Amino acid sequence: MESTNGATALTLARFAAPSLSRGERASGNPAEANMDRTTTRVLLIVIMFAVSFAAHAQQPPAPQNPTIQQPSQGQNPTFDDSIEAGDDEAGKPKKNILGWNEYDGKLFSLRFGVGFLYEYDAYAQDAVSKQQIEMHPGPKLRDLRFLFGGSLKFDRPTTWSMGIMWDQTQKKLLFRQTQIMVAVPELAGFIVIGRTKEGFSLNKVMVGYAGWTMERAPISDSTIPILADGIKWLGYLPKQKLLWNLGSYWDAVSKGQTFSTYDHQIVGRIAWLPVMSQDTGKLLHIGISLRDGKVNDGALQNRSRPESFQAPFFVDTGKFPAKSTRMGGAEIYYRPGPLLMGSEYFIQDVNAPERDDPFFHGGDAFVSWIATGETRVYNLRGGYFDQISPARPVFEGGPGAWEFVARFSYVDLDSGPVRGGRFWRFTPLVNWYMSDNVRLEFQYGHGTLDRFDSVGNTQFFQTRIQLQF
Repeated sequence: MESTNGATALTLARFAAPSLSRGERASGNPAEANMDRTTTRVLLIVIMFAVSFAAHAQQPPAPQNPTIQQPSQGQNPTFDDSIEAGDDEAGKPKKNILGWNEYDGKLFSLRFGVGFLYEYDAYAQDAVSKQQIEMHPGPKLRDLRFLFGGSLKFDRPTTWSMGIMWDQTQKKLLFRQTQIMVAVPELAGFIVIGRTKEGFSLNKVMVGYAGWTMERAPISDSTIPILADGIKWLGYLPKQKLLWNLGSYWDAVSKGQTFSTYDHQIVGRIAWLPVMSQDTGKLLHIGISLRDGKVNDGALQNRSRPESFQAPFFVDTGKFPAKSTRMGGAEIYYRPGPLLMGSEYFIQDVNAPERDDPFFHGGDAFVSWIATGETRVYNLRGGYFDQISPARPVFEGGPGAWEFVARFSYVDLDSGPVRGGRFWRFTPLVNWYMSDNVRLEFQYGHGTLDRFDSVGNTQFFQTRIQLQF
């Protein structure tokens, strides 16, 4: 079964991003390699522009905030068709409990916010797991960031954001998403310039604070940088029910940052929403992503923790000589209301002749049910889900929102002479959203690591408190 899935994924990757055969790579023909990479990038750009302008030829330009089906009286909206700079970095709580952190002037507006995550993790390892990985339980600061954003009062709608995060590992402040977003209705969307998310994968684009689990899947963390510096085009066509992003990024400014593992990359994503009803809350999202990147300093290292921030890296290829990577990703999500289910799968083809051109893959599948009846809002501009806002917060005498989740994830970083390991994990968990500002998480996980010529099992016990204002 595993070899069949790998062969199918590899075929899809080659179809989506044509590459040289292993023999041609080994021959080291730079002219052919450059032509092949250029062709891939041109195809990505042509596809995105063709979708946009072909649709525009059939209809007038879309308004900045196109109309969607309105909810029934008394029903909360389940779609959002607005977006501002930095919205996918940390969402703004619907209820502002501070009152003093916003300014709206004649030339610009400003909002100040804070995000805070603190957690405790414990582990139970079998004998083999203890030989593979040394782990230590305890509390740890997961995230502390300060967020600034607002609008610039230009004729063309323009918003800005700046994020500053305390890096617990490096013990210093780092800039996160710092960007300007300009509305361009002529292109059915927005242009984003600055430090942003690449746009590969719905779950990677989502606000980390809004995720249904504590951490993203290991294949996502090991292969996709969390941020990049460059320019991105966001587009949305309501009539065709299509949305997309296309970005090009460079490391001239970010070189040396932990997320800067590529010299240059181009990333495209397109999603179709064949089922979309505000009145019933139903949504079907089907998307694909493509990515082509030149590896930083000619060396690649894919690695990931086991969905536990303070755990060591479970899968790790180590650094090995590589020229570039090509990735493909498929995503599907279905939301009939308070129930949400989805899956994503990634494939990565590495141009590394000295290591027999490794091929890595992995993904996840999950189901989420909000017992208190709330529905996760879907952002039509960004193509991702927002965080849950409880209808009856605890601090107003209600139960808050209770979400029950089960997820399975898998990553395979073994390919030829590169032995990064294979890891799968099953995770049931409970999220308690006490208000828009306070969330408690209780998570259990069972994971199996196949590495170092042995197979070990680990149980994970994790709790987290999340605060945001």
